[in-house]
Amino acid sequence: MKTAITFEDFLKVDIRIGTIIEVNDFPKARKPAYQLKIDFGALGIKKSSAQITDLYTKEALLHKQVSAIVNFKPRQIANFMSECLVLGVYNTNGNVVLLKASKKIKNGEQVS
Repeated sequence: MKTAITFEDFLKVDIRIGTIIEVNDFPKARKPAYQLKIDFGALGIKKSSAQITDLYTKEALLHKQVSAIVNFKPRQIANFMSECLVLGVYNTNGNVVLLKASKKIKNGEQVS
């Protein structure tokens, strides 16, 4: 377990629901990954690099809702600027399983 944080620390993390609107291969990434464009409603469209090629095809990801941290500083990954972090959990094989809402949610809604 990691170091305990306060509720105020948790409130600094802005986790939102968004819908993947574009998926592209990312051949310049060190590990296999996709380049995603995600619609966060009023927050706009943000880009993310995601190492999720083992369990998800491009077709399966398109129009899928995901949870993502949207208030990270943008990060350069090869020739791509990642603007948010899509959330997932590593399974027993070391592959990322995406976190998602159990029902459809309006894009941009905040996770609390």
